[in-house]
Amino acid sequence: MNTRIAFIGGGNMAASLVGGIVAAGTNPAAIIVAEPDAGRRLQLSQQFNVATTENNLETLLHDVVVLSVKPQLMQTVCKQLANYSNTQKPLYISIAAGIRTADIARWLGGNVAVVRCMPNMPALIQCGATALYANESVNETQQQQADEILRAAGITTWVTDEDQLDAVTAVSGSGPAYFLLLMEAMQKTAVQLGLDNTTAARLTLQTALGAARMANESELDTQELRAGVTSKGGTTAAAIASFEQDGFQNNVNNALHAAYHRSRELADELGKDK
Repeated sequence: MNTRIAFIGGGNMAASLVGGIVAAGTNPAAIIVAEPDAGRRLQLSQQFNVATTENNLETLLHDVVVLSVKPQLMQTVCKQLANYSNTQKPLYISIAAGIRTADIARWLGGNVAVVRCMPNMPALIQCGATALYANESVNETQQQQADEILRAAGITTWVTDEDQLDAVTAVSGSGPAYFLLLMEAMQKTAVQLGLDNTTAARLTLQTALGAARMANESELDTQELRAGVTSKGGTTAAAIASFEQDGFQNNVNNALHAAYHRSRELADELGKDK
Protein backbone atom coordinates (compact mmCIF):
# COMPACT_ATOMS: atom_id res chain seq x y z
CA MET A 1 0.00 0.00 0.00
CA ASN A 2 1.60 3.28 -1.13
CA THR A 3 -0.34 5.39 1.33
CA ARG A 4 0.93 7.52 4.19
CA ILE A 5 -1.14 6.53 7.20
CA ALA A 6 -1.45 8.24 10.57
CA PHE A 7 -3.17 7.10 13.73
CA ILE A 8 -4.43 9.36 16.48
CA GLY A 9 -4.56 7.09 19.49
CA GLY A 10 -2.24 4.13 19.96
CA GLY A 11 -4.48 1.68 21.80
CA ASN A 12 -5.02 -2.02 21.14
CA MET A 13 -7.17 -1.60 18.05
CA ALA A 14 -4.76 0.87 16.48
CA ALA A 15 -1.85 -1.47 17.22
CA SER A 16 -3.75 -4.33 15.61
CA LEU A 17 -4.28 -2.29 12.44
CA VAL A 18 -0.67 -1.09 12.38
CA GLY A 19 0.57 -4.65 12.76
CA GLY A 20 -1.79 -5.88 10.07
CA ILE A 21 -0.91 -3.30 7.44
CA VAL A 22 2.81 -3.66 8.11
CA ALA A 23 2.50 -7.45 7.74
CA ALA A 24 0.60 -6.85 4.48
CA GLY A 25 3.57 -4.97 3.05
CA THR A 26 3.18 -1.31 3.99
CA ASN A 27 6.51 0.36 4.71
CA PRO A 28 6.64 1.25 8.44
CA ALA A 29 8.25 4.54 7.42
CA ALA A 30 4.89 5.55 5.92
CA ILE A 31 3.12 5.23 9.30
CA ILE A 32 3.00 7.55 12.29
CA VAL A 33 1.09 7.15 15.55
CA ALA A 34 0.13 10.12 17.73
CA GLU A 35 -0.19 8.97 21.31
CA PRO A 36 0.05 11.01 24.55
CA ASP A 37 1.53 8.20 26.65
CA ALA A 38 5.33 8.08 26.30
CA GLY A 39 5.56 4.44 27.31
CA ARG A 40 3.01 3.43 24.73
CA ARG A 41 4.82 5.43 22.04
CA LEU A 42 8.06 3.60 22.83
CA GLN A 43 6.30 0.24 22.74
CA LEU A 44 4.71 0.92 19.32
CA SER A 45 7.98 2.23 17.90
CA GLN A 46 9.93 -0.82 19.05
CA GLN A 47 7.28 -3.33 18.04
CA PHE A 48 6.48 -2.02 14.56
CA ASN A 49 9.38 0.33 13.73
CA VAL A 50 6.93 3.19 13.06
CA ALA A 51 7.30 6.86 13.89
CA THR A 52 5.44 8.19 16.91
CA THR A 53 4.58 11.65 18.20
CA GLU A 54 2.64 13.29 20.99
CA ASN A 55 1.45 16.04 18.61
CA ASN A 56 -1.81 15.20 16.82
CA LEU A 57 -1.21 17.92 14.23
CA GLU A 58 1.73 16.00 12.75
CA THR A 59 -0.73 13.41 11.46
CA LEU A 60 -2.24 15.89 8.99
CA LEU A 61 0.78 15.50 6.69
CA HIS A 62 -0.46 12.01 5.84
CA ASP A 63 -3.00 10.75 3.27
CA VAL A 64 -5.15 8.93 5.81
CA VAL A 65 -5.78 9.77 9.46
CA VAL A 66 -7.29 6.97 11.53
CA LEU A 67 -9.18 8.38 14.50
CA SER A 68 -8.70 5.64 17.07
CA VAL A 69 -9.49 7.58 20.23
CA LYS A 70 -12.22 6.89 22.75
CA PRO A 71 -15.65 8.13 21.62
CA GLN A 72 -15.76 10.61 24.51
CA LEU A 73 -12.55 12.26 23.23
CA MET A 74 -13.49 12.42 19.56
CA GLN A 75 -15.03 15.88 19.58
CA THR A 76 -12.05 17.41 21.39
CA VAL A 77 -9.55 15.80 19.01
CA CYS A 78 -11.47 16.78 15.88
CA LYS A 79 -11.87 20.39 16.96
CA GLN A 80 -8.13 20.56 17.61
CA LEU A 81 -7.56 19.51 14.00
CA ALA A 82 -10.30 21.69 12.50
CA ASN A 83 -8.21 24.78 11.76
CA TYR A 84 -5.81 22.69 9.71
CA SER A 85 -8.26 20.32 8.01
CA ASN A 86 -9.31 23.05 5.59
CA THR A 87 -5.81 23.22 4.14
CA GLN A 88 -4.78 19.57 4.52
CA LYS A 89 -7.29 17.15 3.01
CA PRO A 90 -6.65 13.67 4.39
CA LEU A 91 -9.20 10.91 4.54
CA TYR A 92 -10.42 10.46 8.11
CA ILE A 93 -11.33 6.95 9.26
CA SER A 94 -13.18 6.72 12.55
CA ILE A 95 -13.13 3.46 14.48
CA ALA A 96 -14.88 5.06 17.46
CA ALA A 97 -18.22 3.45 18.22
CA GLY A 98 -21.39 5.46 18.01
CA ILE A 99 -20.28 8.74 16.40
CA ARG A 100 -21.85 9.69 13.09
CA THR A 101 -19.91 10.95 10.09
CA ALA A 102 -21.89 14.22 10.00
CA ASP A 103 -20.77 15.04 13.53
CA ILE A 104 -17.15 14.16 12.83
CA ALA A 105 -17.14 16.23 9.63
CA ARG A 106 -18.74 19.18 11.41
CA TRP A 107 -16.17 19.11 14.21
CA LEU A 108 -13.41 18.98 11.59
CA GLY A 109 -14.73 22.10 9.89
CA GLY A 110 -17.04 20.63 7.23
CA ASN A 111 -16.54 19.28 3.71
CA VAL A 112 -14.27 16.50 4.96
CA ALA A 113 -13.93 12.93 3.68
CA VAL A 114 -14.93 10.61 6.52
CA VAL A 115 -15.25 6.84 6.64
CA ARG A 116 -16.92 5.48 9.74
CA CYS A 117 -16.38 1.85 10.57
CA MET A 118 -17.42 -0.63 13.20
CA PRO A 119 -14.69 -3.22 13.87
CA ASN A 120 -15.07 -5.83 16.57
CA MET A 121 -12.85 -7.33 19.23
CA PRO A 122 -11.42 -10.24 17.16
CA ALA A 123 -9.77 -7.59 14.98
CA LEU A 124 -7.10 -7.63 17.69
CA ILE A 125 -6.00 -11.03 16.32
CA GLN A 126 -6.64 -10.17 12.65
CA CYS A 127 -9.89 -12.15 12.72
CA GLY A 128 -12.33 -9.26 12.89
CA ALA A 129 -15.47 -8.33 11.02
CA THR A 130 -15.73 -4.66 10.07
CA ALA A 131 -18.52 -2.76 8.36
CA LEU A 132 -17.72 0.61 6.80
CA TYR A 133 -19.70 3.64 5.63
CA ALA A 134 -18.33 6.50 3.52
CA ASN A 135 -19.77 10.01 3.48
CA GLU A 136 -20.34 11.81 0.18
CA SER A 137 -16.92 13.50 0.26
CA VAL A 138 -15.05 10.17 0.06
CA ASN A 139 -13.77 9.36 -3.42
CA GLU A 140 -13.18 5.91 -4.91
CA THR A 141 -9.44 5.91 -4.16
CA GLN A 142 -10.05 6.84 -0.53
CA GLN A 143 -12.69 4.15 -0.18
CA GLN A 144 -10.16 1.60 -1.43
CA GLN A 145 -7.56 2.92 1.01
CA ALA A 146 -9.98 2.52 3.92
CA ASP A 147 -10.89 -0.99 2.83
CA GLU A 148 -7.24 -2.06 2.62
CA ILE A 149 -6.48 -0.69 6.08
CA LEU A 150 -9.42 -2.42 7.76
CA ARG A 151 -8.92 -5.66 5.84
CA ALA A 152 -5.62 -5.91 7.66
CA ALA A 153 -7.72 -6.84 10.71
CA GLY A 154 -10.14 -9.29 9.08
CA ILE A 155 -13.06 -9.17 6.66
CA THR A 156 -14.76 -5.95 5.54
CA THR A 157 -18.18 -5.10 4.20
CA TRP A 158 -19.64 -1.73 3.13
CA VAL A 159 -23.07 -0.33 3.92
CA THR A 160 -24.76 2.39 1.91
CA ASP A 161 -26.95 3.69 4.74
CA GLU A 162 -25.14 4.89 7.85
CA ASP A 163 -28.07 3.90 10.05
CA GLN A 164 -27.24 0.28 9.20
CA LEU A 165 -24.14 0.60 11.38
CA ASP A 166 -26.43 0.48 14.42
CA ALA A 167 -27.54 -2.97 13.28
CA VAL A 168 -23.90 -3.89 12.60
CA THR A 169 -23.07 -2.84 16.16
CA ALA A 170 -25.80 -5.11 17.48
CA VAL A 171 -24.66 -8.09 15.39
CA SER A 172 -20.88 -8.08 14.95
CA GLY A 173 -19.75 -5.15 17.09
CA SER A 174 -21.23 -6.54 20.29
CA GLY A 175 -21.55 -10.08 18.96
CA PRO A 176 -18.31 -11.57 20.28
CA ALA A 177 -19.61 -11.06 23.82
CA TYR A 178 -22.74 -13.07 23.03
CA PHE A 179 -20.72 -16.08 21.95
CA LEU A 180 -18.37 -15.69 24.89
CA LEU A 181 -21.38 -15.60 27.22
CA LEU A 182 -22.65 -18.86 25.73
CA MET A 183 -19.20 -20.43 26.09
CA GLU A 184 -18.99 -19.22 29.67
CA ALA A 185 -22.36 -20.79 30.47
CA MET A 186 -21.43 -24.07 28.76
CA GLN A 187 -18.18 -24.30 30.72
CA LYS A 188 -19.93 -23.72 34.05
CA THR A 189 -22.54 -26.38 33.30
CA ALA A 190 -19.87 -28.81 32.09
CA VAL A 191 -18.20 -28.51 35.50
CA GLN A 192 -21.56 -29.12 37.20
CA LEU A 193 -21.86 -32.30 35.10
CA GLY A 194 -18.54 -33.56 36.47
CA LEU A 195 -15.78 -32.26 34.17
CA ASP A 196 -12.81 -30.38 35.58
CA ASN A 197 -12.34 -26.73 34.61
CA THR A 198 -9.51 -27.36 32.15
CA THR A 199 -11.35 -30.09 30.28
CA ALA A 200 -14.57 -28.08 30.22
CA ALA A 201 -12.78 -25.06 28.80
CA ARG A 202 -10.83 -27.01 26.15
CA LEU A 203 -13.88 -28.86 24.89
CA THR A 204 -16.09 -25.76 24.88
CA LEU A 205 -13.60 -23.50 23.09
CA GLN A 206 -12.67 -26.07 20.45
CA THR A 207 -16.33 -26.85 19.84
CA ALA A 208 -17.07 -23.15 19.33
CA LEU A 209 -14.10 -22.79 16.97
CA GLY A 210 -15.06 -25.89 15.04
CA ALA A 211 -18.69 -24.84 14.66
CA ALA A 212 -17.66 -21.38 13.43
CA ARG A 213 -15.19 -22.78 10.92
CA MET A 214 -17.68 -25.36 9.72
CA ALA A 215 -20.33 -22.66 9.18
CA ASN A 216 -17.84 -20.31 7.51
CA GLU A 217 -16.47 -22.91 5.11
CA SER A 218 -19.68 -24.76 4.24
CA GLU A 219 -21.99 -24.00 1.34
CA LEU A 220 -24.94 -24.81 3.61
CA ASP A 221 -26.53 -22.14 5.78
CA THR A 222 -26.48 -22.40 9.56
CA GLN A 223 -30.00 -23.77 9.80
CA GLU A 224 -29.16 -26.63 7.43
CA LEU A 225 -25.93 -27.37 9.26
CA ARG A 226 -27.72 -27.45 12.60
CA ALA A 227 -30.34 -29.83 11.23
CA GLY A 228 -27.55 -32.05 9.95
CA VAL A 229 -26.10 -32.55 13.43
CA THR A 230 -29.46 -32.90 15.18
CA SER A 231 -30.59 -36.50 15.00
CA LYS A 232 -34.26 -37.05 15.72
CA GLY A 233 -34.75 -38.30 19.26
CA GLY A 234 -31.06 -37.83 20.14
CA THR A 235 -29.17 -35.81 22.71
CA THR A 236 -28.75 -32.74 20.50
CA ALA A 237 -32.46 -32.71 19.70
CA ALA A 238 -33.24 -32.77 23.43
CA ALA A 239 -30.96 -29.78 24.04
CA ILE A 240 -32.35 -27.80 21.09
CA ALA A 241 -35.90 -28.49 22.25
CA SER A 242 -34.99 -27.13 25.69
CA PHE A 243 -33.48 -23.99 24.13
CA GLU A 244 -36.63 -23.42 22.08
CA GLN A 245 -38.95 -24.06 25.01
CA ASP A 246 -37.09 -21.43 27.03
CA GLY A 247 -37.50 -18.85 24.25
CA PHE A 248 -33.97 -18.85 22.83
CA GLN A 249 -34.85 -17.01 19.60
CA ASN A 250 -36.87 -14.43 21.51
CA ASN A 251 -33.98 -13.85 23.91
CA VAL A 252 -31.59 -13.29 21.01
CA ASN A 253 -34.08 -10.99 19.32
CA ASN A 254 -34.49 -8.88 22.47
CA ALA A 255 -30.74 -8.72 23.07
CA LEU A 256 -29.89 -7.49 19.57
CA HIS A 257 -32.69 -4.93 19.63
CA ALA A 258 -31.39 -3.65 22.98
CA ALA A 259 -27.90 -3.22 21.53
CA TYR A 260 -29.32 -1.59 18.39
CA HIS A 261 -31.33 1.00 20.32
CA ARG A 262 -28.45 1.73 22.69
CA SER A 263 -26.19 2.34 19.70
CA ARG A 264 -28.60 4.97 18.39
CA GLU A 265 -28.89 6.57 21.82
CA LEU A 266 -25.12 6.82 22.14
CA ALA A 267 -24.84 8.42 18.70
CA ASP A 268 -27.33 11.10 19.77
CA GLU A 269 -25.53 11.68 23.07
CA LEU A 270 -21.99 11.76 21.66
CA GLY A 271 -22.98 13.90 18.70
CA LYS A 272 -23.99 16.89 20.81
CA ASP A 273 -21.63 19.87 20.71
CA LYS A 274 -19.91 20.61 23.99
